[in-house]
Amino acid sequence: MNAQRLIIAVLSLVALAIAGFLLLAPRLEPANALSGYIEGEPLYLAPPISGQLTNVAVARGQRVAAGDLVFTVDARSLTAERDAANGQVAQASSAITAAQSTLAQLIAQAAVAKANADEAAREAARAEALYAQGHGAIALQDAQRAQANAEAARAQQVAVQRQADAAGAQIGTAAGALGQAKGLRADAEAKLSQAAARAPAAARVEDVFYQTGEWAGANQPVVALLPDDRVRLRFFVPETEVAAYRIGRQVSFSCDGCPAGLVATINYVSPRPEFTPPVIYSLQSRDRLVFLVEALPSNPRGLTPGQPIDVAPLGPSR
Repeated sequence: MNAQRLIIAVLSLVALAIAGFLLLAPRLEPANALSGYIEGEPLYLAPPISGQLTNVAVARGQRVAAGDLVFTVDARSLTAERDAANGQVAQASSAITAAQSTLAQLIAQAAVAKANADEAAREAARAEALYAQGHGAIALQDAQRAQANAEAARAQQVAVQRQADAAGAQIGTAAGALGQAKGLRADAEAKLSQAAARAPAAARVEDVFYQTGEWAGANQPVVALLPDDRVRLRFFVPETEVAAYRIGRQVSFSCDGCPAGLVATINYVSPRPEFTPPVIYSLQSRDRLVFLVEALPSNPRGLTPGQPIDVAPLGPSR
């Protein structure tokens, strides 16, 4: 009976020892993979104006290439704005042309008026000189008439010059109206071009919030895209090994259901340590200080945001 109890006690101790070894062994062995996950930053496409969607050309999960049509919004109001701006541009251009023609005529008239005024002034000066000699060469009335003619000619010159200045001001006003009209036209054309939204880069469609025929508000996202260049790895490196992880170095990684040989290039290393995030708690990494590292995969097409990954640790950098 005592022998049976002894055997049971020994077996219990052996079982406890095995359980303890299995529990503590992972902590004693160096980690052969770094834990992390895939992260994606969606890009939200929205129309510049409120309106009815005339075409939603994509579906959730679909791949699109750069420049592919994503959706279009009814642009009749923008077309009307552009046409109105074109009319204002034409009107301002005509006003400038007319003012320039008037200005040219007035400049010519001002030149003639100045010549006449100068000649009249010379005649008045000569008549005054003759009258001052007092030999009866010219009557007082004639001298006064010459002076009056000179003053009238000078007044005519001033009036024509003022008209020319006013025509020049009209050109400036018309030029300002032309610039404003061109700005309105450019704004309408820019919005009109955005009414047909296109994919800015190769991406997959994350979500579609509105369908053809529905009303979408201005700046309200209609489609969410996940561009390939906005998919990245996020993993955590122990503080004792972070020196090996530098921007530009490549890491190998794997994930469930993914092809072999996946690599990514490090583009960010956090300057501050943190405790191991709960999402990656494990026997190997629990209660350790880690640094967040991000890397851009060479082929992100098959990667899904939120997917766990294992990253092969790097050796010391040279």
